[in-house]
Amino acid sequence: MSVFASLVEQLADLLHPLFSGAATAAAIVVFTMAVRLAVHPLSRAAARGQKARVRLAPQLAELRKKHAKNPERLQKAVMELHAEEKVSPFAGCLPSLLQAPAFFLMFHLFSSGRMAGHSLLAAPLGGHYADALGAGGVFGPAGRVYLVLFAIVAVVATYTYLRTRKQQALNPVQAVPDGQPGAGAMAAMTKYLPLLSFATLISVAVVPLAAALYIVTSTTWSAVERAFLYRDMPAAGALAPAA
Repeated sequence: MSVFASLVEQLADLLHPLFSGAATAAAIVVFTMAVRLAVHPLSRAAARGQKARVRLAPQLAELRKKHAKNPERLQKAVMELHAEEKVSPFAGCLPSLLQAPAFFLMFHLFSSGRMAGHSLLAAPLGGHYADALGAGGVFGPAGRVYLVLFAIVAVVATYTYLRTRKQQALNPVQAVPDGQPGAGAMAAMTKYLPLLSFATLISVAVVPLAAALYIVTSTTWSAVERAFLYRDMPAAGALAPAA
């Protein structure tokens, strides 16, 4: 943790001439972008996998029809097809999983008080939205910082929601995990999956501001990255987990 704190402080020192008192907040944003850049090759691999699954959709539909009364045989056939085409059903999860350690380090670093005294304008980086409300209300100096973050998240979440709904409409076969038991329950869950993009609003409200900056930056990066990676495949990739 001390090594991580030193890294953030050194990065903040480098950015201080440009951002003055908000240098630490800027360092968090730059650090987040560096983490996302590091896992970008995995995101590209996940995009290739998603495109391959869409390409294989007709074959998967045929397998479902052929083995409709034998779920175990269906699952085996789907796994064999994925192996033959070198498609991993878990590739889309890897970018999010590899970001998790960086997020938790950010969360614990500022929630523990080890970085006390750093702020973004009038909002302490170790503080929460509840603290901002208590200090001046929704439109107080700290509250306005959160309003900007909420606005960014709302725009990104709306974009993700619309893109996911379009993805489900264009590729309904991808909404249910191929050949897995409990497909009916998964289909019901997938129906409401687009709404999960708005859960980020809750996260921003309950975690320390430093962690909220990480979430907002990473979520925005994800939206832009998917728009680029799936530009030749309308609305694809929206079902991949967000950060």
